[in-house]
Amino acid sequence: MALAALTSVIWGLAFVAIKFALESFSPPELTALRFAIACLPVFFLPRPVIAWPMLILIGLTLFTGQFLLLFFAYTAGMPPGLASVTQQIQAFFTVLLAAIFLRDRPTRRQIIGMAVSFGGLGLVALTIGGNLTLRGLMLAMGAAFSWAVGNVLVKRVGEVPMLPLMAWGSLVPPLPALLVAAINDPGLPLLSALLHASWASLAAALYLGAVATGVAFAFWGRLLARYPSATVAPFALLAPCTGVIAAALIFGEQFGPLRYAGMALILTGLTIIVLPVSRRAVAGHAAR
Repeated sequence: MALAALTSVIWGLAFVAIKFALESFSPPELTALRFAIACLPVFFLPRPVIAWPMLILIGLTLFTGQFLLLFFAYTAGMPPGLASVTQQIQAFFTVLLAAIFLRDRPTRRQIIGMAVSFGGLGLVALTIGGNLTLRGLMLAMGAAFSWAVGNVLVKRVGEVPMLPLMAWGSLVPPLPALLVAAINDPGLPLLSALLHASWASLAAALYLGAVATGVAFAFWGRLLARYPSATVAPFALLAPCTGVIAAALIFGEQFGPLRYAGMALILTGLTIIVLPVSRRAVAGHAAR
């Protein structure tokens, strides 16, 4: 339980770290740097038994698309605390895509959870203005959708070791991210950014690449391998809660009642989706 909680707190704090990192790096530069750090374990880990095309697709969706769009959402005005909550819409997209492409029909509970989360997203959309732009919200939703596509691809390949998959999949983002960076700013923008980056930005980038990606996914993969998914998954709810609290404490983020209501509905919908049906069912699964 402590390890699962720690992992979710690490992910929640990552939404704050992104804000610090983007003070010195552009979104594509930060994407490239994060995964250049995250892919270092490939020197020690064997490649997962996945065809290269599928591995590249997973890297392009689960990593490149998700984080490139999320980082652009920040620069378009998405607040970190709100970002940590809106990204959980990926659960809605994942269930929907799995139903369409994997014939994995959602349960009644999942449908209710998706409807509640979608209602919360609608309330958040009503608060566009000030520190939230339509472009920022759309980019964040694009990031959540890319995350969901990656989830479905991972589910399609079946059981694979999580840590090797994360490390080898991290080889994919740097090249397309650097290409985007070069288009926006010809030359060697990442090298120049590294030379002029603040210590806070460098520490945040290291945290995102080594801790939030490498260490946290290693912990999460170990937990999923040893315990039932229904026991582990609910701890993911701590990530957005940590993100909201940390953003409020560090950046003084405060929202109006309507936005808080929307965020609460998104988390309520996620709770309905990920929590086990009953304790008896979870206990029986664990006993088996």
